[in-house]
Amino acid sequence: MANRLTKIYTRTGDKGTTSLANGSKVNKYHPRIEALGDTDELNCLLGVLIAELTAQEPLRKLLLQCQNDLFDLGGELAVADPGYTVITNDVITQMEREIDSLNSQLPPLKEFILPGGNRAAALCHQARSVCRRAERRIVELAHQETVNQLSATYLNRFSDLLFVAARVFARQNGGEEVLWQPRKPDNQSS
Repeated sequence: MANRLTKIYTRTGDKGTTSLANGSKVNKYHPRIEALGDTDELNCLLGVLIAELTAQEPLRKLLLQCQNDLFDLGGELAVADPGYTVITNDVITQMEREIDSLNSQLPPLKEFILPGGNRAAALCHQARSVCRRAERRIVELAHQETVNQLSATYLNRFSDLLFVAARVFARQNGGEEVLWQPRKPDNQSS
């Protein structure tokens, strides 16, 4: 494989613009760059989560595939060509199968749960929150420019996967999910 980067800094972005993969320049605050940045942040956070897992952890392989999918999704955003798509219905259908499989092993959810339980579960919840933000950014971008609509769908499903994975992680090694304990409003009697 040829070297992709021969020089790390180029100084071309010092004036507040950046280049897309198609060669066009946009402001660093452009909605496409915001969507790219949030997708990258999600991928980085997923890397932290994966680093917490042992090589034998069953969810590790799935999360590594999702990390690659996120890189592909970022590539779609960077290319900025409506004809260039990597995220397809097949990718989403496979993720839905994974969600259903994981969820079938869990008890029905009867209460709201709080982020936490253990480090892996908490990181899943944090990643889920960042994933929702990335999804909102892509939806916002789609109102201004043509993007692969399945990118937003993928992120929507991925946030669901992260929620279910958080539930799985929280229950490992005899652990429990952290249930929300709402306060009663002042105007209600005990």
